[in-house]
Amino acid sequence: MMNFNQFGLKNELVQAVTQLGFTHPSPIQQNTIPLLINNTTDIIALAQTGTGKTAAFGLPLLHKLDPDAPGVQALILSPTRELCMQIKDEMVKYSAFMEDVSIAAVYGGASISEQIRQIKRGVDIIVATPGRLIDLIDRRALFLNDVSTIVLDEADEMLNMGFREDIDRILEVTESREEVWLFSATMNNDVRRIAKKFMDAPQEVAVARENVGNENISHQYYVTQGKYRYEALQRMLDITPDIYGIIFTRTKQDAHDVSEKLVKDGYQVSALHGDLDQNMRRQGNGKI
Repeated sequence: MMNFNQFGLKNELVQAVTQLGFTHPSPIQQNTIPLLINNTTDIIALAQTGTGKTAAFGLPLLHKLDPDAPGVQALILSPTRELCMQIKDEMVKYSAFMEDVSIAAVYGGASISEQIRQIKRGVDIIVATPGRLIDLIDRRALFLNDVSTIVLDEADEMLNMGFREDIDRILEVTESREEVWLFSATMNNDVRRIAKKFMDAPQEVAVARENVGNENISHQYYVTQGKYRYEALQRMLDITPDIYGIIFTRTKQDAHDVSEKLVKDGYQVSALHGDLDQNMRRQGNGKI
């Protein structure tokens, strides 16, 4: 089995992943990192969420970064602000031992003025949600003339969420790009259309079958009347004191009410739903 120091990555990147506790690359990393650092190529990489895709494209991006080049060199598009922040945080960790690398995350629900100020200070890599990126382009606060690599992370999810026109426009205004790296869990018709329209003879990497769940998950369900549902939930929590999980509810109000009840009854619970502002969401994610 390969180690990260066998890929030919810059020493600073190997030092960072070693400090992070990475030992052996995941299948998607093993199949994409050597290909991307040794070639200038478009790529379609199919892998399930949670397989290490951020390092699979993040390490090659940082490896190819030119510290003397002007402007934004690389652009990473992701479907949600939470994923956008997560990718940015991971990229910062990977670049911990590199000098003068600036990475910015731009997404809706946060101050666009602060994001513009950060861009004006100079950024090498931008991680963005498509809608906020279009907003910055329309305001002429961001120019992508120098972008050489574009990463579409969770491409199928972005297209499912209705970002097709935004993605098309972003790819159209970055004609100077040299590479498009498309990462997706599935290869649906919309993803195929993007590949056909905007990619040049892409290399294809697939490390898992589509729509395959983890094999170590078992499924159980319990039937109860609505008025006893909360008590049943409490019993399940009590018989599994080390539980670590997510409770889905039908509405945002239900999420608030169930969370509030559980906290009052002594359980460590945090609510996440669309009515929370970005700071409260970030705090909730931090608690998790």
